[in-house]
Amino acid sequence: MRGVTIDMDLSKIKCEYLNGAYNDFANLLGIDAVLKIHSAYRGQQITFPVELFSKEFIALQIVNEYDGYNVKQLATKFGYSEKWIRKILKDHIDKADND
Repeated sequence: MRGVTIDMDLSKIKCEYLNGAYNDFANLLGIDAVLKIHSAYRGQQITFPVELFSKEFIALQIVNEYDGYNVKQLATKFGYSEKWIRKILKDHIDKADND
């Protein structure tokens, strides 16, 4: 996708001049960031996942932070059930045994 060049003084662009979500993003990120987003993704539908981090990253964090006793704390910290935390730990142990 080709970018769009805005041929105007960017310092004169105000957030309220921007359409819909661009206005929201400008208020959060600034005009320069919104212009980059617009240039890269204009015309596309974008859905933002609820979870910021991948399950693989979270699983790695859980394995790294597990001390043998803190399943409940990890479940609370990462927003998953204790059962899911135990499954992640078991999968990690099983994988290590098979390697």
